[in-house]
Amino acid sequence: MKILLVDDHTVVREGVRRLLSGMQDVALSEAASGQEALAVFRKERPELVLLDLNLAGIGGLELLRRLLAEDEKVRVIVFSMHAEPIYAARALRLGARGYVSKSAGADELVTAVKRVMEGGRYVEREIADELAFTQLSAQDPLQQLTTREIEILRLLGDGASLTEIAQAIGVAYKTVANTCSIIKSKLGVERTADLIRVSMELK
Repeated sequence: MKILLVDDHTVVREGVRRLLSGMQDVALSEAASGQEALAVFRKERPELVLLDLNLAGIGGLELLRRLLAEDEKVRVIVFSMHAEPIYAARALRLGARGYVSKSAGADELVTAVKRVMEGGRYVEREIADELAFTQLSAQDPLQQLTTREIEILRLLGDGASLTEIAQAIGVAYKTVANTCSIIKSKLGVERTADLIRVSMELK
């Protein structure tokens, strides 16, 4: 099976390559950015993609959407530093087949890859438990956010200015500013500083 690993950290890619090297019939390609991932994807046509969310330029959630738009059969496992259920829920809604955080054990990532390769789905155990609890509890305001709003919130948490966010996601500054106002309304906060605080708490 052809697997594409998309992550901007060399050490992570090297670690995953070693981890998967023991699996039979696996050919691993790598990409360090969203743009590079699209190019490799179009050339190699992998059957499974291991996808980080924190990517420069095209963010992970947007890349997930684009990959599935190009090939609805591709299987995507999000492999992210974010262990919060909001990110897992959004990725799964967009069509990801699995979600594993980078704080999970190596065996859990291997299990996820094997399960998804076999046609199944896999969500890290702790995240799956939190997702189930969130669905049973009162609606989390963060669940109201769109994919773009989550991406902007993530970039705010990374320390990006509104101008830098506009450049990163390819929209006008005014669009980012207006979206921030919408996010504030949804989350019940008044200042951009409050949005940054919320985004930092999600990390």
